[in-house]
Amino acid sequence: MTRLSAKTLSGSPTAFATPDYDRSAVTPGIVHLGIGAFHRAHMAVYVDDLLKQHPDWAIVGASLRRPDTKEALEPQDGLYTVAIRDAAGTRARVIGSILKVLDANTERDALIDLMASPAIRIVSLTVTEKGYCHDPATGDLDKGHVDIVYDLANPDAPRSAPGLIVAALARRKAAGLAPFAVMSCDNLPSNGQTTRRIVTHFARLRDGELGDWVEANVAFPGTMVDRIVPSTTDSDRETIASLTGLEDAWPIMTEPFTQWVIEDNFPQGRPPFETVGAQLVEDVEPFERIKLRMLNGAHSTLAYLGYLAGHEYVSDAMGDPAFAKLIHDMQTLEIMPTLDMPGVDLAAYRDQLLERFRNPALKHRTWQIAMDGSQKLPQRLLGTIRDRLAADAPFERLALGVAGWMRYVMGIDENGDVIDVRDPLAMRMLAIAADAGDDAEELYIGLVSLTEVFGGDLPENQAFGEAVATHLDTLLEIGVAETVYEVAEGDAA
Repeated sequence: MTRLSAKTLSGSPTAFATPDYDRSAVTPGIVHLGIGAFHRAHMAVYVDDLLKQHPDWAIVGASLRRPDTKEALEPQDGLYTVAIRDAAGTRARVIGSILKVLDANTERDALIDLMASPAIRIVSLTVTEKGYCHDPATGDLDKGHVDIVYDLANPDAPRSAPGLIVAALARRKAAGLAPFAVMSCDNLPSNGQTTRRIVTHFARLRDGELGDWVEANVAFPGTMVDRIVPSTTDSDRETIASLTGLEDAWPIMTEPFTQWVIEDNFPQGRPPFETVGAQLVEDVEPFERIKLRMLNGAHSTLAYLGYLAGHEYVSDAMGDPAFAKLIHDMQTLEIMPTLDMPGVDLAAYRDQLLERFRNPALKHRTWQIAMDGSQKLPQRLLGTIRDRLAADAPFERLALGVAGWMRYVMGIDENGDVIDVRDPLAMRMLAIAADAGDDAEELYIGLVSLTEVFGGDLPENQAFGEAVATHLDTLLEIGVAETVYEVAEGDAA
């Protein structure tokens, strides 16, 4: 079958959407670090909608760890397919907003040169929580992180996202150029402020004067991004080939829903994102908090408990009445009371989320969501629990989500099979689990001692310990499915 490329796409009628602009006439205005599936299903689609009228805002992407995205897209001239999936079927669209992908490991100098050029006015990121080299419990730069230590010793050859950003900003400062805006699109609490704190701290460690310049001059607009994007499978590639008649090495499968809320803070200019469906606001934090707690917190709970109960996909878990009731009640009774968002119908948002989770066509694997839980837990579940503790309010379902994570990172499922735990702290957690065996109290004590996850307060909180450890004991004693049923159908308030 013919491979998707600019040549194979042009000049032939198609039954699917293709770029409605001349790609040879567009130029980059954005560098995006972490050119993974989520970015290509979300921000790159918004930019694609803009390029006909605003051709100087195309994207150059950078892979920071592996060259697989570059290897997939380079023969396709940066083109790829986004497929929208729901019960009504699959609808395909070819996206052209990514002009090229650089491999930061082998093309580092070219990447920093591009970021330092005046044409680039925004550097955006989707490097996942662990890519910020920070302490998830505090949101501060982890000065002892192996990549940060390396980058401070090798400032002109950095390998971390903070190191690359500061290297490019240092060149712009030296050349007398205005800085680009740094826009995080990751699921971090107050992602703009968190990124500001991390980048400024790193810059100051590298050079005090540079740190002062970054703090005084660089904008860090916060964002809230929302679209569910499962991993692409070989079956998905076959589906795209049948729809388009073209082979695409890395298409993206996603849902109809998409949302992007952006703080309007771009001193060097920005494309008119609001004309293609984004929402520009003064403060993104309330939107971000709702999404992190109601969507991501529920997703993580479904991931750990659902995987352990044998549910491969989120929609499978939501097809279990006990899981569906657990998530509904967790959102309604424990999460929504922590959210203060005048003018937002939280009940309607909850119902929309539950419907999205049930989408049978999306095939979002619980194992995929379960990755990097030590980096996700603080903002997805623990912040909500802290608010409930402060209000002296129940948090039984949230505690079950945390206990589900603890049971998952033991690395052995209920059938005795090995779980492929993907997490920066995996080796430490597996060692704790091995020492604890089936002793729930010892497992809890060992895992809660990870202060980079739980901070210094939760390990000392008796109510938190009793709630989580009790659920963990029950999970080990009677299994996940029965525990979920008991909590969902019980009288937890």
